[in-house]
Amino acid sequence: MPSIMHLIYASVATQEFGTAQLTQLLEQSREANERVGATGMLLYADGNFFQVLEGEPGVISKLYEKITQDKRHAQCTVIIREPIARRSFGNWSMGFSRVSPEELRSIAGLNDFFHDGSCFTQLDAGRAKKLLGAFAGGSWRAKSAKAAGA
Repeated sequence: MPSIMHLIYASVATQEFGTAQLTQLLEQSREANERVGATGMLLYADGNFFQVLEGEPGVISKLYEKITQDKRHAQCTVIIREPIARRSFGNWSMGFSRVSPEELRSIAGLNDFFHDGSCFTQLDAGRAKKLLGAFAGGSWRAKSAKAAGA
C-alpha cells in the first residue's frame, strides 16, 4: 500500500468568488484530483481558502505547487504537511454549499475528520480545532489585496 500524506494550507483569494466561480473551480479540481487519486476538503469564506489535500506525497506536493502558481491564490501558507495512516476525506467529492457556523456542526462527514465524532466547534483544544475554529471565526485571515485597498 503506498504511503499517504496530508497537506493543509491556507491562502487569500485574489479575486471575488461567487457561486459561479466556486462551481467552476470545484469542477476543474474534482476532475484533476480524481485523475491523480487526491482527496480532501476545501473551505472558502470571506476571500480566504483553507484546504486539506490527501494522497501520495509526490502527488500532493505537485498539487500544492500548482496551487501556489495559480493566480487566484496569494499568500499560500502550509500549515501542516505530514504522513497519515488513512484518509479522512476518502469518500468526499468536491462540492460546496453555503452554510452557517451552526450548520457546520451537523455536516455529515465533517465530524469524521476529528476521529471522536465531535463537531470541531465542540472539541477540546487541539490542532484541528484551533485551525478550523480560527478559519470559521476569521481571526487568522489576512486581508485580500482588494479589501486592503490595493
